[in-house]
Amino acid sequence: MGKMFIVLGMVFIIIGIFWTFIGKLPGDFTFKKGNVTFHFPLMTSIVVSIILSLLFLLINKFR
Repeated sequence: MGKMFIVLGMVFIIIGIFWTFIGKLPGDFTFKKGNVTFHFPLMTSIVVSIILSLLFLLINKFR
């Protein structure tokens, strides 16, 4: 159980590092009005969705 948490933590760290590179793509919308900021990562969501779909497709093919 402990090893699983260590691996899961390492996966989250790797995802966080990659997220800083793809978190500000053109197509991500940021709205500022006064002291309120709303960030809608539309293009980032599309890219992550495509990557996860391809990953799950590959996992399903080799299973």
